[in-house]
Amino acid sequence: MTNITRLKPLKCRTVWLSDIHLGYRGCKSEYLLDFLQQVECEYIYLVGDIFDLWSMKQKGFYWPQSHNNIIRTILGKAKHNTKVVYIPGNHDEIFREYDGMKFGNVEIHNKYIHNTVDGRKLLMMHGDEFDSAVQLSRLASFIGDKSYDFSLYVNRYLQVFRRMMGFTYWSLSDYLKSKVQNTMDVISKFENAVAYEAKNSDVDGVVCGHIHNAQLKEINGVLYCNDGDWVENCTTMIEHHDGTLELLRWRENVTSLAVHPPKYSKIPEAKIA
Repeated sequence: MTNITRLKPLKCRTVWLSDIHLGYRGCKSEYLLDFLQQVECEYIYLVGDIFDLWSMKQKGFYWPQSHNNIIRTILGKAKHNTKVVYIPGNHDEIFREYDGMKFGNVEIHNKYIHNTVDGRKLLMMHGDEFDSAVQLSRLASFIGDKSYDFSLYVNRYLQVFRRMMGFTYWSLSDYLKSKVQNTMDVISKFENAVAYEAKNSDVDGVVCGHIHNAQLKEINGVLYCNDGDWVENCTTMIEHHDGTLELLRWRENVTSLAVHPPKYSKIPEAKIA
């Protein structure tokens, strides 16, 4: 990748990260490391599938130095005045057994509520709890996983060619997903199910991951936030010091995908301050 040179760090109050999939060859660790090295914040929420224990069990152990560096960087922030909360997902569900426990400077919770600086309550969960609600059968999930893995495999070689030609990162799997109507229907059902749960939980919004589809929008009066992933989209959600929430895509060019409350009439290039 092309290194991003910045004169100032990204200073914000809160960072949400999910679906990093450490231990999986598709993890975009170089982009995530770049982000972690630039950001200064008070809270980091790891919203599930931080580790891909499924992949390491089924496809063999894979753990490059860059994955060590990510863990070391997060733990370093936890040691120096950043509160880190880890909410396990389905790929690292073994850690759900330690709900409510604290290891070093990292807290583990299956669900957690974050209070924004402007007083909003955001319920956080990974999101795999709603697979049955959108009728994801085991067979469909298996076929989807195989197709998804193949698209990511092809995508790796595509990115090598694009870099040789001077082009920036582009996700083949993300493009294919957006073109399949059945996939879009499942995503819509998932979003509505998660928003319904938040509405019944007496909170203002919900933050999740799981489906690798970053969104920041209102659904039936509830703020739905999905911070995306670091396998294909390289997205994170942050809370600014005034309570504004923003989705960022962190690649060669850092871009703002959505802001809440809305501030812009068009999607701007993110300004690092």
